[in-house]
Amino acid sequence: MTPVVLLSEPIHPDGRRLLDERAAVTVAADPTALLAHAGYADAVILRARGRLGREFFTRARRLRVVGRYGAGVDNIDLAAAAENGVTVVNTAGLNARSVAEHTVAVLLSLARRLPAQDRAVRSHDWAVRDVLGGVELAGASIGVVGFGAIGRAVASICGYGLDMRVRYHDPFVGPETTGRVPGSPASLADLLRTSDVVTVHVPLTPTTRHLIGAAQLRLMRPHALLVNVSRGAVVDEAALAAALADGTIAGAALDVFEQEPPAPDAPILSAPHTVLTPHSAALTEEAARRMSVGVVTDVLAVLDGRPPTRPVPYLIDAGSTCDEPPVARCHRADDHPDVSR
Repeated sequence: MTPVVLLSEPIHPDGRRLLDERAAVTVAADPTALLAHAGYADAVILRARGRLGREFFTRARRLRVVGRYGAGVDNIDLAAAAENGVTVVNTAGLNARSVAEHTVAVLLSLARRLPAQDRAVRSHDWAVRDVLGGVELAGASIGVVGFGAIGRAVASICGYGLDMRVRYHDPFVGPETTGRVPGSPASLADLLRTSDVVTVHVPLTPTTRHLIGAAQLRLMRPHALLVNVSRGAVVDEAALAAALADGTIAGAALDVFEQEPPAPDAPILSAPHTVLTPHSAALTEEAARRMSVGVVTDVLAVLDGRPPTRPVPYLIDAGSTCDEPPVARCHRADDHPDVSR
């Protein structure tokens, strides 16, 4: 029997072609449509705007696998998936280069005050060139919070390409695991106190929600820049807007927000010296192709009874602060009853 696969949103044509060769595909672009088709689905491929909760898994009696087109799985009820015997896979690592390059792009934009210069030129204010020159990044210190695939890629670009001094905070990563990637470990508090730039690359878990809040922002240097391309709720957005307004830190770049899209009156939208992008860090042609082929390949593997390449553990340690948590420190619920999601 031909398996039925639900897509929460369209995927890159290369992956879609592979899927169409093997499955009957339905695009269910809103929560109501996903629930309506749940009883017929053998697999679901989920992008960032979709969400699979307990009700979906209860209805989806045929469901065998969920493929997350992306790395984050905070929009999937992993406990419900485990209880119903559903395998979850993702595309961790396949978008790392694109997200890392986006991180560096917005960082350079902040450091050189490019948005303000662009607005000034369009307003015929040429004199701005004398007051908005910005700063160089060479020799500056960058603190990377979360040293998974994306964090390490950022460290490589900034350390080797921009001659920045790299430190990282990730309690599950030691110097012996980082290979040739530049950087030395630090506590979160020490990293915040000593870095000219702080960039965040962690999953959203109970432990990392508001990992960067008002208290952490007060530890940062007044000239420091903050970049968040992980999940919006990892940073307390209201506290960040206030810190920018009162000069606690100098600037911030966000690709993710606590509410997406942000409300029109969200304070962060009017905060000074910001670069804001619409959760687009991973959306390059190359990453989209890799992610689509990768997630489809793993979904089909599970449907064929073969092991997938990128399985997501049923339960991720609440203390994890990496963007690509290795299976070695992630556990099924029955293996680690003291850890709850």
